Amino acid sequence: MGKWLICIGFIIALLVTSCGGDPLKQTDTPTRGKLKVAIDDSYRLLMESEIYAFETIYKYARIDTIYGPESDVFEAFMNDSVPLIVVNRKLTERENEILKAGLFVPKTTRIAYDAVVFIVNNTNNQDNLFYDQIRDIFTGKVTQWKQIHGAADLGALAVVFDHFKSGNPRYFKEKFDLDSLPPACYAVHSNEEVVNYVETHVNAIGILSVNWVSDSRDSVSNNFLKRVKVAGISPEGDNDPSATFYRPYQAYIAEGFYPFTREVYCINRQTYAGLAFGLSAYIASDKGQLIILHSGLVPATQPIRIVEIKH
Repeated sequence: MGKWLICIGFIIALLVTSCGGDPLKQTDTPTRGKLKVAIDDSYRLLMESEIYAFETIYKYARIDTIYGPESDVFEAFMNDSVPLIVVNRKLTERENEILKAGLFVPKTTRIAYDAVVFIVNNTNNQDNLFYDQIRDIFTGKVTQWKQIHGAADLGALAVVFDHFKSGNPRYFKEKFDLDSLPPACYAVHSNEEVVNYVETHVNAIGILSVNWVSDSRDSVSNNFLKRVKVAGISPEGDNDPSATFYRPYQAYIAEGFYPFTREVYCINRQTYAGLAFGLSAYIASDKGQLIILHSGLVPATQPIRIVEIKH
């Protein structure tokens, strides 16, 4: 009798497994399965919120994340280590050719508009910078704070990036058509370290994505906002002392007044409608775009309402 019970139990277990007893072991679909995603660390806070919401809605979906600098994210994607990435540049022509040679047709979805933010020490009285001053810093013409109109003599400028392989140094090389960055530019190892450095060095200018210093509801972002100041930037060519300096608020990003902006993309290399497609579609949907709005970035697929308040 005992042997029969064991046999019956074994058969029941087989039936349960074949009927989907463990949904996570099945082939992934747009709303279920397992997915590994590589994400530019600039968008860590945003994507933590997006993935939490997605997994809450789709309980049989599990997203494993890899956060890192842009160069590592693209390397993982091109090596087929991950089928989906979140980044702030499109694939190059060469990268597209390599993927198509392997019979992959990547799908790129624009999900947001981002801003590159300049942060300064809380004791630095110069938290407004002309666009042309920023350009002169990156071309090596300005190396000392005393060369910046209205600034105190704080010694040599130190421009601090989150990582030497991140998209932020690349952005300024492309923006100002540079082969290399000047000696005043340094790299640490994370966005947190950028804030730590600027907080403790009065001569520093830190470079971050707006996601890290714009969401007052997020504990990390709110903490950073208390420790450093976000600089305002004038429009290109306006060097008058009475110029308007724009901070990276969503309205100024959306209207194009803030001069250092970029697009954010989901890039998917899956050859079928799997979980990578589902997550990308969710981020581009109304619910996903609302999360982007709350994170401080500007939604790419949904209109935003800008209200002017007159005093």
